[in-house]
Amino acid sequence: MRRVCTLIAGIDPHSSVPVLLIGVRDEFLDRPWRAPGRHWPRRPELVGGQDLQAEGTWLAVHPGAPRAACILNGHGSLADDSRRRSRGELPLRLAAEGELGDIDPAEYDPFHLLCATPDATRLWSWNGEKLTERGLGAGLHLVVNSGLEAADDDEGPGAEELRARVAHLRPLLQQAHRPEPRSGTTQAAWGEWFPYAVGGGLDASDPRALVVRRALGERGWGTSSISLVALTRDGARYDFCADPTARPPVWTTVT
Repeated sequence: MRRVCTLIAGIDPHSSVPVLLIGVRDEFLDRPWRAPGRHWPRRPELVGGQDLQAEGTWLAVHPGAPRAACILNGHGSLADDSRRRSRGELPLRLAAEGELGDIDPAEYDPFHLLCATPDATRLWSWNGEKLTERGLGAGLHLVVNSGLEAADDDEGPGAEELRARVAHLRPLLQQAHRPEPRSGTTQAAWGEWFPYAVGGGLDASDPRALVVRRALGERGWGTSSISLVALTRDGARYDFCADPTARPPVWTTVT
């Protein structure tokens, strides 16, 4: 199955809002989850959507730090069934502690894992054989299931589609005025980036589309939510849409 989750990070150390994140989650639409909240009693400081199948998350925000962490499925060799752990625990660990710590990556299926603060943004990638870590500097960064800028895997599932998405979105976001979300409605706060965060008018069947819907056998699959996160020096703004295909989409400002 093609995985086309996307994470967009806009980093500007000189801005009053140094980090902007757009996190798009694509999943089977019947997989149960809860909207963002404080769902983890052992980590009450964290806010995020909870996957009810594994009880982890795809994106977590620590408003008090401020810090955010997000995970995408990667390409590569899967973990052995006898020792597999849920990747959804990793954003919780990073958002809470700021460090990945001493994990055994072989216990996880392939992933791309980003942790952002106003001062530093890091990306870990695991393909089932090698774990890499890199810092992301100022500028626009697009992460898909085939890696940063779709450059880590040219032959994996949906590789052509992933490259098409990156090639389409990058110039549009670069030409748009970078927002500094603080107050106001989601659309007003995210300004010229907002139309692209909700799909940019592309049909859900377009290979470049950020918001997708497909039938896979008897199950529906596609974009189940979109998260917009802005980190300032003293806090975080977190906007969330549970159904970006609704007309109009309904947005909630979580923090």
